[in-house]
Amino acid sequence: MTILEVKGLVKSFSGLTAVNDINLEVREHEFLGIVGPNGAGKTTLFSLLSGQLPPSAGKVVFEGRDITGWSANKVAATGLVRTFQLMRPFESMSVLDNVAIASHARHRSRRAARRHALGVIERVQLERYVNSLSGSLPTAGLKRLELARALALEPRLLLLDEVLAGLVPAERAPMIELLRELHTDGVTVMLIEHIMTAVLALSERLLVMHEGAQLALGEPRAVVDDPVVIEAYLGEDYA
Repeated sequence: MTILEVKGLVKSFSGLTAVNDINLEVREHEFLGIVGPNGAGKTTLFSLLSGQLPPSAGKVVFEGRDITGWSANKVAATGLVRTFQLMRPFESMSVLDNVAIASHARHRSRRAARRHALGVIERVQLERYVNSLSGSLPTAGLKRLELARALALEPRLLLLDEVLAGLVPAERAPMIELLRELHTDGVTVMLIEHIMTAVLALSERLLVMHEGAQLALGEPRAVVDDPVVIEAYLGEDYA
């Protein structure tokens, strides 16, 4: 079953086309990796899907509903939720309060929101920081907090923008395992990432973007072995 359809999606800024005619279907419970050089349009694509930016042309259909041009809050309420590459928690508030604010979108009472938030915090393994100010967290903790705030919205489709960036290898491994568990639990995932070992370990299909357009889409190993992808993105050293 298809959960997301992207049809002819375009975004231009003052004559510069950042996303150019993207056509994509994402299956329910799929894990789709998205790679490409900096400036390829990956994050802009996420912003179009999640309502942070309106498209210049094209259509976004989520679970059979045309959500093109909807506000970010309205899109998130449908279950299509994203994380941000630049984490911006409420630094003067505790980890629990940060997650509880997101939980309020699904749980009206303060008690229910905090109870749900505690469960999410445990899920992302941030229990020891539950009462810490979010501004005091290390990078790995901030990445997990960003993920927790997204999970508190109970997503059906989760857009992850470089959740592994800035982590050392010892921190990446448990995060990769957490993402694998979330996918196994039934969340559909789209992941933007530059760390190819992680992308290949997690993805069922791989989309390569280049200069705003779709360069390749398919089974990950076949995609990364494509000479066109190697030339445009991976380089001869990878080959």
